[in-house]
Amino acid sequence: MPYDDEPVFKRSKWGTNRYSYNPYNPVGLALIIVTLLFAGTMLILMANRAGPFKPSPAPAPWSPPPYDYSRPTPSISPPGP
Repeated sequence: MPYDDEPVFKRSKWGTNRYSYNPYNPVGLALIIVTLLFAGTMLILMANRAGPFKPSPAPAPWSPPPYDYSRPTPSISPPGP
């Protein structure tokens, strides 16, 4: 393939020191496609509130434990000396 010697990243033409994927390199093209698929999947999951964006289930309402207190039974002991 004639473009195999192209670099994976090329310097941006916007006058900054940033780099961008090079679509003329097969690895750069694969990275562009993978990035677009990943971003699209994440956007769909966010819109549907699914996957890692699924809200946590609502907690059950608080209910106190049942009241089962009973008076202590009086101890029957012989009278002291």
